Amino acid sequence: MNLQEFEGQYREAMTETLNDLQTAVLLLAQVQNQISKIGSSVQHISERVEEFIADQKAE
Repeated sequence: MNLQEFEGQYREAMTETLNDLQTAVLLLAQVQNQISKIGSSVQHISERVEEFIADQKAE
């Protein structure tokens, strides 16, 4: 293997690795967004249940 072949393989490997990293970062952002949405839903459901329980106890 000569220097040009080595350089070409290096650049190709780095490009592929950086693309994989970028994909992983974007996927992580999507997961974080979904976790946030789920957390908000759980909080809303909990508030509704607490209100219902309080109303039932008041009757």
